[in-house]
Amino acid sequence: MNVVPLAADSLGVRSMATYVECGLTRVLIDPGAVLAPNRFGLPPADEEWEALRRANDRISAYATRAGVIFLSHYHEDHFRHDPGLYQGRTVWAKDAKRMINPRQAQRAAELWRSIGGSCRLDSAEGRVLETAEARLSASPPLAHGAEGTGLGYVVALTVTDLREGKRFVHASDVQGPLSAVAAAYLIRERPDLLYLSGPPAYLESQLGSALIEQGVDQLLRVVDQTGCRVILDHHALRAESYPDRFRRLWQTGRVVTAAGFLGLDDAALESRRRSLWARKRKPASPMEARLKSPRRSAMIDRRQEIHERKEGSIE
Repeated sequence: MNVVPLAADSLGVRSMATYVECGLTRVLIDPGAVLAPNRFGLPPADEEWEALRRANDRISAYATRAGVIFLSHYHEDHFRHDPGLYQGRTVWAKDAKRMINPRQAQRAAELWRSIGGSCRLDSAEGRVLETAEARLSASPPLAHGAEGTGLGYVVALTVTDLREGKRFVHASDVQGPLSAVAAAYLIRERPDLLYLSGPPAYLESQLGSALIEQGVDQLLRVVDQTGCRVILDHHALRAESYPDRFRRLWQTGRVVTAAGFLGLDDAALESRRRSLWARKRKPASPMEARLKSPRRSAMIDRRQEIHERKEGSIE
């Protein structure tokens, strides 16, 4: 089994796009990538726009190889609106009507209308497909983070290599996992390699440290009970302090970022946005001066954090 993270927060963009290949069974998972429009009161830096261009190019290139495309949910860093990406392929997507919140349901309906006639489109939940080399099995809906939030649900995908018995689980935005139900599901799947979003430490001042620690503890329990290796990325890497904040995980020797899995240095550009802008060393425009003023910046960051607690924005 060949697992290739294509785009990720540790590679400079908000994404968990992944390509998985088992012989002739080739799967593209969550082919979306975006940038945070406003972080620390600043728009994306030039380096982020370049990372997004490269990410989209990689996703498009690997899409030409894939026979199956899997969409875990309908936040825009996890899917692409382009109908041509899905044409002629088998597409498993989070159910567009069941256990979905209104904004995601609207996006889902638009996507299903635009691609339904050009691909083999089915709701992903509980679906199983077996080929000569692999078995694909989708989870029931799992909470997008903590249980009971307005952020909706995601679907995880397990890819089992029938030739070697290895199991890869892509668990998208379970955020830790913060949900005990999601943690129990991951333990039951017995992954050899698990890829998931980590706890959203960049919102710790709003969510509380206890919830972030809950996500860390539950991931450690998954590792302890399954012995799996973990790719931890996405929400976890948006905090400037993530190397220290998640030290307990890195110290296990079994947890790496997507960049680390690829043998690359982390390029968590969103978490470094302030320093990226500072390197420009040029006088601020009137707009930038307003954005960078302490009062204005704090106000914008507060609005951003409030926005990111609403549906569709923790992406």
